[in-house]
Amino acid sequence: QVQLVESGGGLVQAGGSLRLSCAASRSIYTFRAMAWYRQAPGKQREWVATICTSSATNYTDSVKGRFTISRDNADNTVYLRMSRLQAEDTAVYFCTAGTFAGNDYWGQGTQITVSS
Repeated sequence: QVQLVESGGGLVQAGGSLRLSCAASRSIYTFRAMAWYRQAPGKQREWVATICTSSATNYTDSVKGRFTISRDNADNTVYLRMSRLQAEDTAVYFCTAGTFAGNDYWGQGTQITVSS
């Protein structure tokens, strides 16, 4: 089974920045795509950003211009750099990986709390 481990969460002041990391147990180049999702208290889980094997990226509208998803194949790690954080960004952030066989893997999540 594929293991994904997120790290980098914590408490940050509004307007600040954080970088989340997602370390995979195998080469991330073997995945069809990797993505970040988040789930805020009382809300449904939402997609945040995706990066594919070509390094093409996509973002949900609410984070465009503020978040950057990137990949380091050598370290088997995907990152989510977050800037100009808002209270609305408070959520548990999950890393996901999709295989070419159609399987999806999820990390355990990491909490980001943005205070005013």
